[in-house]
Amino acid sequence: MEYLLLVLTASVLFCVSEGARSPAMFIFGDSLSDNGNNNYIPSIARANYLPYGIDFGMPTGRFCNGMTVMDYAAKYLGLQYPPPYLSLSSKTAEILRGVNYASAAAGILDETGQNYGIRIAFSGQIALFAKTLRLQLPELIPNSDQLYQYIANSLFVINIGSNDYINNYLLPKLYTSSLTYSGDEFAELLVHKFGEQIESLYRLGARKMILIGIGPLGCIPSQLSMNNSTGGCIDHINELVVAFNRRLVPLMTRLNSSLPGSFFVYDNIYDTFLDIFYNPSKYGFKVSNQACCGSGNYGGTLTCLPLQTPCATRDQYVFWDSFHPTQASNAIIAERSFGAAATDCYPISAAQLAEL
Repeated sequence: MEYLLLVLTASVLFCVSEGARSPAMFIFGDSLSDNGNNNYIPSIARANYLPYGIDFGMPTGRFCNGMTVMDYAAKYLGLQYPPPYLSLSSKTAEILRGVNYASAAAGILDETGQNYGIRIAFSGQIALFAKTLRLQLPELIPNSDQLYQYIANSLFVINIGSNDYINNYLLPKLYTSSLTYSGDEFAELLVHKFGEQIESLYRLGARKMILIGIGPLGCIPSQLSMNNSTGGCIDHINELVVAFNRRLVPLMTRLNSSLPGSFFVYDNIYDTFLDIFYNPSKYGFKVSNQACCGSGNYGGTLTCLPLQTPCATRDQYVFWDSFHPTQASNAIIAERSFGAAATDCYPISAAQLAEL
């Protein structure tokens, strides 16, 4: 009886979603996208306490005062928020809206972020999706052809790579990567590994994928503090990021041509965020180099602590804590990436990809 009820519920949800070309969104990434997975693992990288979530209604595990870019993306695409994978029971129709596998401190490389304890690296997130596909979704969509189409029509959004720099390459006392590789060599290593991981998702049925570039890490409060900035971004760190980002479009082009039926979109958030930092008033901000919730220089020496009092005018700050944007910043990035008039995606917008 329980199984029959589950299938009937799934059938209703599946039929409702068929009106949209993309019935679900599967999210992979780090703390920019994590909406609660790290709450369930022994990790220092958590945001399940106030003042995180102060403008969301409660702390959920989102590393923000409110909504993340992925939350806005779901709204723009007419989808519900995909729940965090680790919050789910093994059998639930909730996963038909998609699943969020993102884990704070995660990276492309498995060793990235180990200074924060347990985290689910990108390879591990792909393994969890494979488990969803093998064990959970067939019970909800028993017809294999329908399941194939459901996965092929769904959006796969990947936002990963920031931690491979800020919690790997830029921590020479903890990691040897910067002693082993030049900036270009490390970017080449990351993109090669990333390409292999994307091909793994393709073999699991993913066809519509959005690859989100890394933002200007040299502008985040933690790096401003660590590098004794005089107020502006740290150029040599941004140059490392650019070396990675400029390799994503050729990767996307190669994957589009070599993986039949696939369609990849590159989301360039770097340029918009850099413009927000240097021209905050243009976007309605007053403070671009100071965390709303943090301690030390630029609020970047120590990130937002439990029950710490944040700034009162959160919508006027670009950064929420030492590493992450405010809800107001996320709204702008999301509109330019997932809105109807999106300008930051190539060769088409995320909304257009959803309609294919």
